[in-house]
Amino acid sequence: MKTAAYVEVLDHEGVLLASAAESAGCDAEVPTCPGWRVRDLLRHTGTVHRWATGYVAEGHTGPRPADGPPDLDGAPLLTWFREGHGRLVDTLAGAAPDVRCWHFLPAPSPLAFWARRQAHETTVHRLDAEAAAAGGEPGRIGADFAVDGIDELLGGFHARPTSAVRTEGPRTLRIRATDAPDAVWTVQLSAEPLAVRRDEVGEADCELTGPAAQLYSALWNRRPFPQVTGDGSLAALWRERSGVTSK
Repeated sequence: MKTAAYVEVLDHEGVLLASAAESAGCDAEVPTCPGWRVRDLLRHTGTVHRWATGYVAEGHTGPRPADGPPDLDGAPLLTWFREGHGRLVDTLAGAAPDVRCWHFLPAPSPLAFWARRQAHETTVHRLDAEAAAAGGEPGRIGADFAVDGIDELLGGFHARPTSAVRTEGPRTLRIRATDAPDAVWTVQLSAEPLAVRRDEVGEADCELTGPAAQLYSALWNRRPFPQVTGDGSLAALWRERSGVTSK
């Protein structure tokens, strides 16, 4: 996907997130994020949006802590979220393609990284907001975008030394999207950071199968895996250890 397409997704997803959050109310529980209420979701995502904006707008070349979330609630919190989301969209849309700033996963450019990362960040949290809105059914995620997000999660976040998805001995996990051509990943698990290939190689100990959007949501631990065959302990391992951070 091109940077402009990620920015369009980010714009759309932020609007959906705010709308679902407003419908749910700030005191509603977020079932996909145990212990959170909608106000926590808005504060977190709005803080991340402002943190990302700072890198692109101000050209910071090293990691910086995010500012603390605001002590806001209700309508003022929603306004704060919408303002920060709009500022992020405008910053990414108006940035020079060769802007230089810090980023934490491999990417063609810093701008491409931040547009992609924030599009997926906001989409995942839009799912959270929809789950809080009276248990609402999640809205659509395009198959191509979902495949891209699985690529980012597996080959970006979990290829890093900080990933906790490890096994004592070599194991193989296969992930297969049923609605996207060639969308299959072979994940080699061991005591080292996982190694992932975007193809079908050898036999798998466990296979996760389903539509790309459902796999995307499941790999981000927002829904159950659509179908698990083989050794289900590897699916459980993913559930237990796949949380990610920017570090």
